[in-house]
Amino acid sequence: MRTTAKLVILLLAVLAFAAPALAQTYPTRSIRFIVPFPAGGVADVTARLIGQSLGDKLGQTIVIENRPGASGTLGVDAATKAAPDGYTLLFTTGDFITTPTLMPKVSFDPHRDLIPITQVATAPLLLGAHAAGPIDTVKDLIAQAKASPGKIAYSSPGNGTINQLAVEWLAIEAGVKFLHVPYRGGTPAATAVAAGDVPIGAVTPSSGQSLIDAGKVKVLALMTKERPAFAPASWLTLAEQGFAVDAALWVALFAPAGTPQPIVDRLDQEMLRILQNPDVRKRLNTLGTEGSGISQKVFVDRIRTDAARYLEIINRTGIKVEH
Repeated sequence: MRTTAKLVILLLAVLAFAAPALAQTYPTRSIRFIVPFPAGGVADVTARLIGQSLGDKLGQTIVIENRPGASGTLGVDAATKAAPDGYTLLFTTGDFITTPTLMPKVSFDPHRDLIPITQVATAPLLLGAHAAGPIDTVKDLIAQAKASPGKIAYSSPGNGTINQLAVEWLAIEAGVKFLHVPYRGGTPAATAVAAGDVPIGAVTPSSGQSLIDAGKVKVLALMTKERPAFAPASWLTLAEQGFAVDAALWVALFAPAGTPQPIVDRLDQEMLRILQNPDVRKRLNTLGTEGSGISQKVFVDRIRTDAARYLEIINRTGIKVEH
């Protein structure tokens, strides 16, 4: 018994010294960020900015790999199946938190198969309309939706995305029905509004700002309760227009389940240092996002809160996604 006890103590001692050493030696080669959406969307542009800064901190190259498809689940699936060694990470938006409910047939559970590292930034959702169309205000939109139930179409980056849930949240608040038209990513969804293929859409500034600046998309409302520092005063929130909607798209870094905690902690610490840099925060603003810098423990609570909120919307609207 004494021999066994000594071996246990020795093993614990070895592990205690090994954990800090692992964090110090990591990484020894390039790191891959899987982004489960096309280039140009909020997850992609944020990943490229943060990836460059993180690579500088770690002394290694961060390689961005876009894996779009199936509302982001293809990329998430690839990340969950990657080796849990810290060299393949997932950089994504918060859409996946409702995946187990919307897509029960997928082969992964993001809550079980991923480790949250850091919430990097938050992007407000914009309710945009075709510039040459007849909808100029949220009041106009609701009036038309009541006159033509289920016929006013809106675009989103895909089925089950937060963008879709945000518009359905507005529909609940206003007592109307819209017609959802999913696209393969934020940029195609914003372009569809600009082209008049759909009259409205829920887009992020990173996907829609150039079209707004070009006069092809007009902003009806911010879909977040709080006004971002970079948002012009002309962008009224839905709350200011009488609708209790507060939907934002956060972007964050995750690791496959089983990734050693010292590596997760090292990444979290480096990400938080990067996000405290005023220059990085300014550059995030130019991308239409605000730096969050929410560490792992607090971020886990945020995921649980958001999941409960959006699951309520799913249950009330009966949204389903086939996969």
